[in-house]
Amino acid sequence: MANIPIWPGSSSFHPGDTPFGFYDTDIEFQTDANKVSVFSARRLGYPIVDVELQDLNFFAAFEEAVTVYGNEVYAYKIRENYLSLDGADDTIDINNSIVTPSLARVIELSEQYGTEAGTGGNVDWKQGAIRLETGKQEYDLDAWAVENGYLKGDLEIKKVFFEGDPAIIKFFDPYVGSGAGIMNVMDSFGWGNYSPAINFVLMPINYDLQVIQQIELNDMIRKSNFSFEIHNNKLRIFPIPTANSTIYAPNLYFDFLLKSERIANSIKDLPGKINDVSRVPYVNPTYTKINSVGRSWIFEYTLALCKEMLGYIRGKYDTVPIPGSEVQLNEADLITAATTEKQALIDRLRAYLDETSREKLLERRSLETNFRKIELEEVPNVIYIG
Repeated sequence: MANIPIWPGSSSFHPGDTPFGFYDTDIEFQTDANKVSVFSARRLGYPIVDVELQDLNFFAAFEEAVTVYGNEVYAYKIRENYLSLDGADDTIDINNSIVTPSLARVIELSEQYGTEAGTGGNVDWKQGAIRLETGKQEYDLDAWAVENGYLKGDLEIKKVFFEGDPAIIKFFDPYVGSGAGIMNVMDSFGWGNYSPAINFVLMPINYDLQVIQQIELNDMIRKSNFSFEIHNNKLRIFPIPTANSTIYAPNLYFDFLLKSERIANSIKDLPGKINDVSRVPYVNPTYTKINSVGRSWIFEYTLALCKEMLGYIRGKYDTVPIPGSEVQLNEADLITAATTEKQALIDRLRAYLDETSREKLLERRSLETNFRKIELEEVPNVIYIG
């Protein structure tokens, strides 16, 4: 067996002793690096048994443990706050910031629903019209789109409707559209000076509403609006237009949006903005600011990493010869124990972080409020006399 260096019993950290140097200039990291070396070596059996590790091995494990701890904490923070971070500047000092939940992204998402409902949104609804032809039941809206400067297949029809004369017009003139307006009739009897608008003065408002409703019901039953079905932008209307219906209702209107505009508004090219979790600008933690709870976890994870390294080192040799015999090494036990301990530490940290999530905190606050209410209900009311 080759001569393997043995840990001498003490360590002396200097900047540059870790692989990446993330925390080398932090005074408290430098101090704890020496302490964690002693801690890990003694937990591995020193000085009862030799530990085939050197200072650089302990320091590398320590740096990795701090980085893993920071990654777990910041990954949790990203999950908790990503809806508020999405779209923010990717240069913000997020490590030292408090993220307040924002409705900005929720509002942007709601705009998409507003587009569908026609109540807002970020895509314009446009309007078109086709002129009905006697005996023609089907109309190709893609052909209409091309004729009017749009791309074939780009139309998405949102609404088809008929615009008749407003009922309020017929309130004044029930013969509107017939060519025999009521004012002409009144003039023929010498009543031209009496306007139908006098109804607004002489009659209560509920009478006016009833008249308007009667006009609309009359039009719906006696002069039915067209119904329709639409497939692949082929509009089929019912009933088939007749000569009379095309005079009464020459045009059929429709609202539409352009699919290309919807896609353009749903995908934004925003340089310098957070658009996925990899661009959230968390950096490695400042070791000095990690509390004792976090450092305790880091020390334990460092030990697990050192145990793993020691197992791999001892695994290079199956046995160590001694006078008259040989000693079987425990590399497999070390690697198995290290793997189990690392996963247990990760699971414990994630469970702790989950318990501090916004959802869990609100649940506990709700429980506390309910229990406090029950306690207060048990307190007798003060009776005032006199």
